[in-house]
Amino acid sequence: MGLLSGLLDQASVYLEGQNLWVVGPAAFGAFVVLSVVINVLNQLLFKDPNQPPVVFHWFPFLGSTVVYGMEPYKFFNKCQEQYGDVFTFILLGRKMTVTLGPKGNEFVFNGKHADLCAEEAYTHLTTPVFGSGVVYDCPNHMLMEQKKFMKFGLTTETFKAYVPLIKDEVVNYFQTSPFFSGQSGKVPLSTAIPQLTLFTASRSLQGREVREALTTTHAALFHDLDMGFTPVNFMFPWLPLPHNAKRDKAQKAMAKLYLDIISRRKSGEDSKKEIDMIWNLMNRSYKSGETLSDLHIAHCMIALLMAGQHTSMATTTWTLLHLAAKPEIQKALYDEQVKVFGKDLAPLTYEKLSELQMVNNVVKEILRVHPPLHSIMRKVKSPLHVPDTNFVIPSSHFVMAAPGVSAMDEKYFKNAKEFDPFRWVGHEADEDNAEKFDFGFGLVSKGTASPYLPFGAGRHRCIGEQFANVQLGTIISTLVREFEFSLPPGQKDVPLVDYNSMVALAMAPAMVHWKRRPGSNH
Repeated sequence: MGLLSGLLDQASVYLEGQNLWVVGPAAFGAFVVLSVVINVLNQLLFKDPNQPPVVFHWFPFLGSTVVYGMEPYKFFNKCQEQYGDVFTFILLGRKMTVTLGPKGNEFVFNGKHADLCAEEAYTHLTTPVFGSGVVYDCPNHMLMEQKKFMKFGLTTETFKAYVPLIKDEVVNYFQTSPFFSGQSGKVPLSTAIPQLTLFTASRSLQGREVREALTTTHAALFHDLDMGFTPVNFMFPWLPLPHNAKRDKAQKAMAKLYLDIISRRKSGEDSKKEIDMIWNLMNRSYKSGETLSDLHIAHCMIALLMAGQHTSMATTTWTLLHLAAKPEIQKALYDEQVKVFGKDLAPLTYEKLSELQMVNNVVKEILRVHPPLHSIMRKVKSPLHVPDTNFVIPSSHFVMAAPGVSAMDEKYFKNAKEFDPFRWVGHEADEDNAEKFDFGFGLVSKGTASPYLPFGAGRHRCIGEQFANVQLGTIISTLVREFEFSLPPGQKDVPLVDYNSMVALAMAPAMVHWKRRPGSNH
């Protein structure tokens, strides 16, 4: 065994030193074949019982990249059946150890920062999209402070003000969008919903001036930014690919929009006095005394708007598709509006949103069936023992959680693949009873050993969860008041999932038909 291992190592070193492109295609073909043989023998003959099993793959470096990228959940489920809840696969040369189930979720989300690092896992993906100096392109303590800065716009008082602003944006979109002219029609949700959620998120989270500067063109820019979150960019964010060129152009355009606003305010040209997020960031400083530069403010604003638009975009789209497929749930939502707001449908308010249990349960169920992120990653900083196993994950690995796997597991949810908002009836207050902890940006639920974690957990739990519920509740309530939705003729189910980005979207165009309700006000 030792002799064979030595021979394989020598062959690998020899081949790596050859200029195969000069030798010719025959030599290159021989190199590929030999690489595959060496790789397969290495997997079959040299298994380490103290490390998680490695998912079998033919090609070194490429590993399981293609099958994982095409259908992540299908890949996870197949590996779980074959290897158990803990296994390692190769993603573009990097070793990704996946830990599934509630215990796997806890292992990743509740890991100590000294052991598991989100910054090293994500900076290649996020920095070209958000920009330098923010989120995962800065030390963790600065990220925690940046999150705390954002809490300015995430209070109960601001939420109360946001509801009518979001409602007005939705109604204005109905009145001005060519997709909603007349009494009935069809709308490509993959185009319309990104526009709608961009406008609602910007008006509420970022203020009037930013909202007035945005058009449907900027929704296209955000799509280009979103396409920067592709698996290949996990390893090669600098590749001169068309989607990366669009990403970089979009990032510069959005940064300029914010920089121009900041410049006008500093020069005194802007007479608008609204106290908004830009004003908040311009008057903030870190504990060290360092203030945020104009560029870092712009980059924070990009990150905030993406956070406020991403989840809501995906969740609103999937909600409308499932409602179109199940008119009985549409009826239940509309009946709830009448029950809570009266036959004349009084204006939406923040206080009343909490009474819309059916709306809240629909959102919970959409996030269970279609969690926005299918993979959550961390870089291992020191060898980690996996509880209840003999496995030790080396510091050369990354770890990956996939709460969407447990959220669709029959062990935890009966008829797990069925979209059923009624399953949440009686469980509305479960999250309120969870233990809370402050990682430096406010109290969040510490509980991580759960099969259902649509907003993550622990130190990197999404701080915008409450805003997302307010935004989604307002958008969905307004849509249900105005329209009835149905799938196109002959289409019986929702579209497949598009996994080209790290955000799980519906396959374009995600078309639905609509008609105005009798007595609609618009």
